[in-house]
Amino acid sequence: MRHFGHLADDVRSRLFHEQPVAFDRDSGADVLATALGATLYSPATRPTLARDIRRQAARGVISMVLCLEDAIADHEVDDAEHNLVAQLTELAGPEDQDAAAELPLLFVRVRFPEQITDLARRLGPALRLLSGFVVPKFTEDSGRPYLEALTRAEEAGGQRLFVMPVLESPELAHLESRREQLFGIARLLDKHRERVLAVRLGVTDLCSAYGLRRSPDLTAYDVSLVAQVIGDVVNVLGRADGTGFTVTGPVWEYFPLQERMFKPQLRRTPFAEATPPADRVRQRLIEHDLDGLIREIELDRANGLLGKTCIHPSHVAAVHALSVVTHEELCDARDILQQHRGGGGVSRSAYTNKMNEAKPHRAWAERVLLRAEVFGVARAEVSFAELLSACVS
Repeated sequence: MRHFGHLADDVRSRLFHEQPVAFDRDSGADVLATALGATLYSPATRPTLARDIRRQAARGVISMVLCLEDAIADHEVDDAEHNLVAQLTELAGPEDQDAAAELPLLFVRVRFPEQITDLARRLGPALRLLSGFVVPKFTEDSGRPYLEALTRAEEAGGQRLFVMPVLESPELAHLESRREQLFGIARLLDKHRERVLAVRLGVTDLCSAYGLRRSPDLTAYDVSLVAQVIGDVVNVLGRADGTGFTVTGPVWEYFPLQERMFKPQLRRTPFAEATPPADRVRQRLIEHDLDGLIREIELDRANGLLGKTCIHPSHVAAVHALSVVTHEELCDARDILQQHRGGGGVSRSAYTNKMNEAKPHRAWAERVLLRAEVFGVARAEVSFAELLSACVS
């Protein structure tokens, strides 16, 4: 699989200075964590789940979560488990050993630890389609049984499985317990580092602890309480010194047309100057409240988050288009790493618009090059608007 692999070869050649590389579910954890991109959630109750997964893969979705937790009602759990096993068994096929190569990275969001080992047993050979499990409301105390269950499922199934803990419990929202929880979670995850693919943020649950819900005109960073939690999570779990993990962006929960209180946040110029002009794409984004999503993705990146939880296919293209490395970023990253190998120092950027300082910018540069490998590098003259237009047209 590879990002933008659903686009025609000539389209990719026109858009990319360096095209995204291919990877598979056996690639290194650093590559897979970066490649998650827009992780699309789907209720495990869907009767067309197997067909949905194939269809989303053909549209460029690289990672999906099949949800047995908040996306379904409590009384639906047994039926959802049965449906999940049946649909994944259908996807695996009795003889097609290469079925997984055509599918996204698949994860199951469970409700309790025993579901991990039980589902691994029931899936049998179809377990090879799974890359791991998503653990809700993860704390130091609740997380340990999940990680132990994952270890047992790995041993029984004979394959690598990852965990993606979701930080969304009231203990993280509440100031008096947040510090202790974060450092406890960090200690626990460090013991299982090889199994932790990424840490996810459950902003909806964090807001629920205070009866809050942001409007489509506001990002998560406009909600002060949420912004503080995100900052603290990145502070403890997103460090670039080798102790951190990939932390993914919070869900954007809007997609229908809403009555707007504020002006659209998408500037008209990049879309008007795209080749061909993408004014209709801009209008479609505004009509579906996706200009707020785009603003939030930019703020995710600025705050150290990579990738995003998505609940609607219309969100995927924006996340992936904004994940592509610009030609300017590539030039800066390579210059910084070259300077660092030469002993450090400061230089003017190739675009002559900023200072590149080798030592403090090194970690940023390394992350940019990894993202460039997975999402590709846009041509110097290609804007985000053109990338997005190619994905949604």
